[in-house]
Amino acid sequence: MAGSRVRNTYRRRSDQEGRLPSVRLGQHPTILRRSSRPPLSALAYRKLPALSRALFDTRDESEILRLAMDHVSAVGPYRAEAGYLRGHGRLMFGPQAGQDRASAIDRAVRELTGEDSPVSVPGRSRGRALALHGPGGLHGYLVVTSRSRPTHAQHFLLTTLVRLAAAALSVAVAHRRRQDEALELHRLRRERTTLQRRLISQLVEGGYQRAVHEALAGVAAAGGGEEAITGALHALTGLPVLVEDRFGRLRSWTGPGRPDPCPEPDPARHEEMLQGVARRDGPVRIKDRLISLIRPRGEVLGVLALLDPGGEADEYTVFALEHAATSLALELSHQRRLAEVELRLRRELVDDLLEGTDEKSAYARSEAFGHDLHRTQYVIVVQWRGRSADDAFARTVGRTASAVGMPSLVTQRSDHVVLVAEGRPHDHALYEALARETGTRDGTIGVSARCNTPDGIPGRYQEALRALEVRRRSRQRYGTSFFDDLGLYRILGPGNEYRELEAFVHEWLGQLVDYDGRHRTALVETLSRYFDCGGNYAETAASLAIHRSTLRYRLQRIRELSGHDLTNVEERLNLQVATRVWKIMLGGPG
Repeated sequence: MAGSRVRNTYRRRSDQEGRLPSVRLGQHPTILRRSSRPPLSALAYRKLPALSRALFDTRDESEILRLAMDHVSAVGPYRAEAGYLRGHGRLMFGPQAGQDRASAIDRAVRELTGEDSPVSVPGRSRGRALALHGPGGLHGYLVVTSRSRPTHAQHFLLTTLVRLAAAALSVAVAHRRRQDEALELHRLRRERTTLQRRLISQLVEGGYQRAVHEALAGVAAAGGGEEAITGALHALTGLPVLVEDRFGRLRSWTGPGRPDPCPEPDPARHEEMLQGVARRDGPVRIKDRLISLIRPRGEVLGVLALLDPGGEADEYTVFALEHAATSLALELSHQRRLAEVELRLRRELVDDLLEGTDEKSAYARSEAFGHDLHRTQYVIVVQWRGRSADDAFARTVGRTASAVGMPSLVTQRSDHVVLVAEGRPHDHALYEALARETGTRDGTIGVSARCNTPDGIPGRYQEALRALEVRRRSRQRYGTSFFDDLGLYRILGPGNEYRELEAFVHEWLGQLVDYDGRHRTALVETLSRYFDCGGNYAETAASLAIHRSTLRYRLQRIRELSGHDLTNVEERLNLQVATRVWKIMLGGPG
């Protein structure tokens, strides 16, 4: 009986010594009495100090765990099966042995609550998850199995290893947190500096923007026009400012460096530049210019530009240029509306003058436009091939007339533009200027006789139309004709009775006209050229591009067919007048 109790006591002690002991940081193992068990290996004593230095020298938590797992087998019959590190509030898998075994370990470890606990490791015995506790809490787990029953000394070494690993993890975690805090502090300081700079920049920018708004608003309040706006922009930026019209011609220049003379723009290149700038938002740099379009409601009225060869323009300069372009767009749009209203009123006045109106009213209305009807007036009619008499062409004619010293009131009819001009025009100045402006010389101008009172303007308008028609039907159909210079043509105008003119032409040229119609000859044209050349045979033949003998033959046939003698002064005069009427009024070739 006593022997049985001794055996049971020995068995319980043996079972306790055979299990893998539980290890908690903060617990101290009992100092073992000297026994018959073998002492701790000298190898373990030599490795622990070196391992301790290695663990505390590194700041990498994964490396600390790996070192601890690598040295588990050095302290006893242990094997490191897996390791876990705690991060972002959960356990993260570390090194492990075997995927099948790892999944079983993983499930068991993740169910633990921070305490040491036995775990089942497939194919292994005596498995245990050892918690790596530190001042900051749980840092992870080390899963260890033993192939045999460890001694108390081996348990002591394992406990020491776990404590060292947990302490090293605490140091590494604290170091990482200090680094994170230092980085966060640095980030916050950097953000603070950025915000301070942005605030200062916004204050400066806000002050500059207020200065721009106040400057341009002051110009608008004072009723300043284009020159005042460009002057304000020059004062704000310190750069020369220029304004060009829709076609690239210089309108104004503020600041130094104005070219003299201003170069003529290339229409094709200017149009290409406008299209390129219109496709982009905001001002565009082209060579040494910073360009912004003057574009109210999408219509390009011109270009506002800063001359910046040194590339000094910054965002403040761009801001000032954009706001000046907006102010200038409003100003030019307002000017255009005023011009359109004035043009409409001018046209109404001219229409009334051409149809006949009260002189007192005409004088008052013309004075409002700065036109002096008390001076001698001339009515001028302009017709240009390929150009309809629309508003644009009427403005072109009026602008060109002013440029050549002809102050005028302008209106338009279906196919021509009409001007009531002060003073007699120069012979060909208006025609030459319009030819340059339109790029073609295919135009005809008729000028009336002088008119001293407004009630004579309707009759002078008919004279200008007659001069235009005579010029248009003459051999040199393009150019300027004055009614005073028409001579005989003055009585052959559209105001005469066509039936009498037709009868006169038939009486003197009927035989020749019929012959030309039947035989497709040109006897009437030959006779007309003969008279135009003053009876000169050589000049007449050259103008008809025929030989002199051919001309003599045609003149002989004319005598035979018409029965008229070209040497008779009376018959010669009637024949010459008939050819003029045939050519000008009855649609003969000219």
